[in-house]
Amino acid sequence: MSSSQRAECSHGFFKQYISRRNSLMDFIIRFERALSHQRQKELVADHVDAFEAAQCILPMPMNKQMATLYTRTMFKKFEQELIQSTACFLELKTEDASKVVFNVSERKNWETRVAEVVYVKDSDHASCSCKRFEFVGIICKHILALFRRDQIEYMPDKYILKRWKKTAKSGLVSDANGNEIKDSADPGLLIKRSTMSRLASDVVDDALMCEEGCELLSETLKSLRVKLKLLKDGPSNNEVGGSSSQTQYMKDPKRVRCNGGSKRVTGAKEKAMKRGIRHFRECGHIGHDRRQCPRNLNTPTSPSNNDESTPIDLSDPFFDEFYSMHGPTQ
Repeated sequence: MSSSQRAECSHGFFKQYISRRNSLMDFIIRFERALSHQRQKELVADHVDAFEAAQCILPMPMNKQMATLYTRTMFKKFEQELIQSTACFLELKTEDASKVVFNVSERKNWETRVAEVVYVKDSDHASCSCKRFEFVGIICKHILALFRRDQIEYMPDKYILKRWKKTAKSGLVSDANGNEIKDSADPGLLIKRSTMSRLASDVVDDALMCEEGCELLSETLKSLRVKLKLLKDGPSNNEVGGSSSQTQYMKDPKRVRCNGGSKRVTGAKEKAMKRGIRHFRECGHIGHDRRQCPRNLNTPTSPSNNDESTPIDLSDPFFDEFYSMHGPTQ
């Protein structure tokens, strides 16, 4: 893994909201909007995990167990591994007093792929050559095929990582000195939302039992909404945010030239081409063409058809020779 993967992932996320044409204030507003959307999606995912049960494709005890433990996203990945494990075949390779080695083959796209699963007897631990558990954090299909062979119905706790469980946020995170690390100004926001959502759901279920309960709940919610709006727009809102009553405006920073070399010096011909000025190649000057060239203007030219005709001297020796060859003409 390269050290720039995390930055590239962040860039790919924020490019959906931010562009290089945004001003400084637009950047701050769009940045906060992106974080708000991300947190909103996380709250929705937590609500789904808390109140909705995942649908299991395979009616197996292990699949039902992981549906109650894993989040919705990780459970779908685990279920795909469990489905693909049914197409794997085990073959005993070697066995001794300490470990057992299996070759797990899988037929895919007219190609047979083989992975090696090692089971250590003393530690009761299985590992695979694909390293999916070490890289992703969920058991691969090869080890699941071994569990199915040994008739293991439930996943051992050593293979269930806490970071993929629904209760991953229930504990506290501490630094090296033992101090609690707070993710935001209100670390219990997700817990509060989950608690209030469950309470509101129970109240709505109780109110639906009768018509009077629905009317009472509707009136109470309307009055409560007005009180919350007054509380939100009250004078204490400025004190919490730390902002003063006076509005402060922030201007965009001045544009400065980037470091590096100066602009390339352009010649007269290149400047003329950019400005669209004509360039006459025969004389090497710019600003005119063949018709307007001073050299051609100084050279006498034959009169055009529109000019007055000049008298012809018939006593020229050229006409005598012409008469002798072709005869006299009018």
